[in-house]
Amino acid sequence: MIYDRRVASGLLGHLLGAISGAAVARGTSFLKDRLGQAVFGSAITIVDDPLRRRAPGSRPFDGEGLACQRRDLIAAGVLTGWVLDLRSARQLGMAPTGQGARGLSSPPGPASSNVYLQPGASSQGDLVASIRQGLYVTELIGSSINMVTGDYSRGASGFWIENGEITYPVSEITIAGNLADMFRTLQPADDLEFRGAVNSPSCLVEGLTIAGL
Repeated sequence: MIYDRRVASGLLGHLLGAISGAAVARGTSFLKDRLGQAVFGSAITIVDDPLRRRAPGSRPFDGEGLACQRRDLIAAGVLTGWVLDLRSARQLGMAPTGQGARGLSSPPGPASSNVYLQPGASSQGDLVASIRQGLYVTELIGSSINMVTGDYSRGASGFWIENGEITYPVSEITIAGNLADMFRTLQPADDLEFRGAVNSPSCLVEGLTIAGL
């Protein structure tokens, strides 16, 4: 299955939810015991860069006055640390990471800034050509995601891939799997573009179940 870059950023959003210090402190993350372990392939690096110029999430200091710095959330596939504000850092007995965000009517909480998945070496066309049968996802609808177990199920539409070629449009289907398994097989294309606070190239993900065709 290939996620178009417009929807692949949602996979990074699920990762950010799972490595939030608040979720880890509550024990409600399927990655809570995976710190320092490989959760992606060795070619995967995911960066949070609050100092990138003219980006929507850029800031020199976080919402609690701590200096921000660029950090690799995932380095060569390994989960390097949590996204921590002062409160969650204290709960976990760790140092804060300068990633606290303050709302207008709520206390500060952990939050990322400018997150992106570094691009791979293959083009999106190369990824499509490598698939005998599969789905090219262009739109995701609804959500049923259990962040405690990582179980993943979403409505989707896009195009069917047959023998390495995009053939016909499909809609009103369901894709399901587990985020931990999806992360392990994820392979990025080379088409990264910076458009928002969370950015990803197109991604190939293996092992999902497709229903409704």
